[in-house]
Amino acid sequence: MTSGNETAATLLRPVILLMIMVIAFTERLYSVLSYESIIHEFDPQFNFRSTKHMVNEGAYEFLNWFDDMAWYPLGRIVGGTVFPGIMYTAAAAYYLLHAFNITLQIRNVCVFIAPLFAGFTALATYGLTSEVHSRSAGLLAAAFMAIAPGYISRSVAGSFDNEGVAIFALIFTYFLWVRALNTGSVWWTVMCALSFYYMVNAWGGYVFIINLVPLHVLALLVLGRFTARAYVAYSTFFVLATLLAMQVHFINFQAVQSSEHMGSFGVFGIVQLYAGLQWVRTFLSPQQYRTFVRVSILSVTGAVAVAFIVATATGYIAPWTGRFWSLMDPTYASKNIPIIASVSEHQPTTWASYWFDLHMLMFFAPVGMWVCANNLTDGSVFVLLYAMTSIYFSGVMVRLMLVLAPILVIFSAIGMSVIIERWMPYVAAAVAVHADDSKKRGSSASSASSSSAAAGGSAREVAVARSWVSRLVVAGAFLFMLQFLFHCTWVAKEAYSSPSIILSAKQPDGSRAIFDDFRESYRWINQNTAPDARIMSWWDYGYQLAVMSNRTVLVDNNTWNNTHIAQVGKAFASDEETAYKIMRRLDVDYVLIWFGGKSGYQSDDINKFLWMVRIAGSVDPTVVEQDYFSKEGRYSIGTDASPTMLKSLMYKLSYYRFAEPAHEMDHSAGYDRVRGAEIGDKNVKLKYLEEAYTTEHWLVRIYRVTGPKTI
Repeated sequence: MTSGNETAATLLRPVILLMIMVIAFTERLYSVLSYESIIHEFDPQFNFRSTKHMVNEGAYEFLNWFDDMAWYPLGRIVGGTVFPGIMYTAAAAYYLLHAFNITLQIRNVCVFIAPLFAGFTALATYGLTSEVHSRSAGLLAAAFMAIAPGYISRSVAGSFDNEGVAIFALIFTYFLWVRALNTGSVWWTVMCALSFYYMVNAWGGYVFIINLVPLHVLALLVLGRFTARAYVAYSTFFVLATLLAMQVHFINFQAVQSSEHMGSFGVFGIVQLYAGLQWVRTFLSPQQYRTFVRVSILSVTGAVAVAFIVATATGYIAPWTGRFWSLMDPTYASKNIPIIASVSEHQPTTWASYWFDLHMLMFFAPVGMWVCANNLTDGSVFVLLYAMTSIYFSGVMVRLMLVLAPILVIFSAIGMSVIIERWMPYVAAAVAVHADDSKKRGSSASSASSSSAAAGGSAREVAVARSWVSRLVVAGAFLFMLQFLFHCTWVAKEAYSSPSIILSAKQPDGSRAIFDDFRESYRWINQNTAPDARIMSWWDYGYQLAVMSNRTVLVDNNTWNNTHIAQVGKAFASDEETAYKIMRRLDVDYVLIWFGGKSGYQSDDINKFLWMVRIAGSVDPTVVEQDYFSKEGRYSIGTDASPTMLKSLMYKLSYYRFAEPAHEMDHSAGYDRVRGAEIGDKNVKLKYLEEAYTTEHWLVRIYRVTGPKTI
C-alpha cells in the first residue's frame, strides 16, 4: 500500500507543479486583460528599447552601443552600464519562438517574460524547500510563491524589469547551493556557479548571494558543522563565481576590487587556512600543532590586514557605495545622497506594506522558523541566515521586500505543512472511531464488562475531543490559506496590474475614467517636434520620454551622473532668466513637466520639487532648500508661498494659465486639488518659454524654449 501511495505521489507531483506554474502565469495577466499589452513603468521602457536594439542589431552591436539620445550632450555607453540578463532572456525567447514559426512581436515577448518566469520561480522554490524540509512543504511553497503579493508586485505582465528574471535566478542559485552541500557533488556546485552567473547578468542584487553563501559557510564553521562537502562546494563555487562575474561588462574587475565582494574573499581565505591546519594536524603532536596554529593565524591575519590597508589606501579596493551605506544606515542617503533618498522604492518599509505584501505569511513563517531551528541541518542553517538578513534589509528599503517574500513563503509552507501533517492523523483517527461506534450501535450483542466499557468510554471521549480540536486546527489552516488566496488575487488585480503610464479612476456612477495623458504627450512630441529636438524633464521620465517619443533627453532613470541631474534640478528651481541661461547652455528645445493640480494626480513635479532643490543644492550651494519655504516654515504654493518659490521655473510652468478657468465647481479659479489650496500667483507670465501643448487632463505640460519676449 505504501509503495502504491508513493507511486501515485510521484506521478501526481509533476501535474500539481505544472498547475501551479499555470496559476503563477495567469495570476499576472490582469494588466493585459484590463488595459492592453503594454510595457509598464520607466525602467522597463529602457529595457524594452535595449532588447529591441539587440534583436535588430545583434548582441555584439548592443554591447558596443553608444546611445546619443540619452544624457545629452554626454551620451551613454549602454552595453557597459547595464545588467543585460533580461534583454538576453527576452531576445533568446524571441529567437526561439520564431524558430518554431511563432511570430510574436518583441514587445509582446517582453510583456510576458515576467509572468513566465514567475512559474519558473515557483518551481525553484519547490526545489529549495524540498531540500531544506520535505516535498509536501515544497508543493505548498510553490503554490504560495505563485501568488505572493510581494513577488507579484514586480512580475506582472508588462513589468519588464530586471527583477522579473532575477528572483528566479536568486532562488534557483540557492536551491543549487543547498543541493551541492547535501550531495557533496561538484556537478551541482558548477551548476550553482552558472546560475549565479545568470543572476549577475540579471540584477545588482547578486551581491546578496555572494555575501550570503560565504556567511553560511562561516556559520557552518562556527557551529562545528563544516565538512569536506562544504569545503569542496565553497572552494569550487567561489572560484567559478568570481571568474564568471568578471565576464559581465558592467561588473568586470569589480568582482575582485569592490568592497561588497571582500567578504567572500575573506571566507575563502579562512576556509583554506582551516583546511590546511586540519591537514597539518595529522603530522604534528598536539603541542606542536597548537604552536603552529597560533603562529599561522597571527602571520596570516597580519599579512591580510596589511594587504587590505594598502589596497584600500591605493584605491585598488573600491570604497563602499552609497546604496550600501544606505542599507547599513537608513538616514545616510537623506543626509549625503539626496538622489538615492528621493526614489520611492528606497524608502523604509512601513508595517502596512508588510501586511499588504505578505499577509498570512507573517503568521506562519515563525512556525517554520521554529521547526528549522529545532532540526538544524546545513540547509536549515542557510534559510535561517537568509531570513535574518532579508528581514533586516527589507525594513531598510521597501524594494527589498522582493528578497524577503521568497524566504517567508518557504517558512510559511514548512509551518503550514507541519501543522497539517501533525493534526490530520487525528482527523482520520476520529473518523475511524465514529465508524466503529456506528458499527457497535448497529449490533445488538454486547459481552463487554462494565470496567471495559468505562475504559472504552474514556478513551472514546479523549478521541472525540481530540477530533474536534484537530478539525478546528486543520479547518483554520485551510481557512487562512483561502483568505490568503483571496487577498493575493485582489492585490494582483487592483494594486499591481495598473500600468503607471495609463491612469484610471472610478466615476460617481461606477464607470471607469481613463487618463491617457502621458502617451498623448509623447505622441505629440513625436509628431510635432524636429527629430533632433532635445527635451528637458525631471529624470523620472527620461526612459519613457526617450522610448515613446523617440527624442533626445538630458537625463533619465539611470541616474549615473549626479552633477548633470543637479543642473536640471537647478534650472527648475531657478527664476526664469537664470533657468533660460542653463537651458541655452544645454541646448534645450522643449521642457516637459507633470502637473496634477487639475486632475488630482499626486505624483506630479510640484510634489517632487523639493527633491529637485535638494539634489541641486547638493552640488550647487547657492540653491538653498529653506528659501522655498514660507515664513512659517511650510512648503506652500498658496498666498504664503515664498518669493523664491513663486519665481521658480517649476512653479511658473505648472501654474501658467491655471487660474484662467474655474477648474473646481466648489472653488474659485486657481484651486490646486492636490495641495488643497489656491495658488499664490494667479497671473503667471512667461518671458523665455511659450506653451506648446497641454494634455486633455492637464497631466503633462510641454513648453517650447524661444527667447526673450516682451511681457
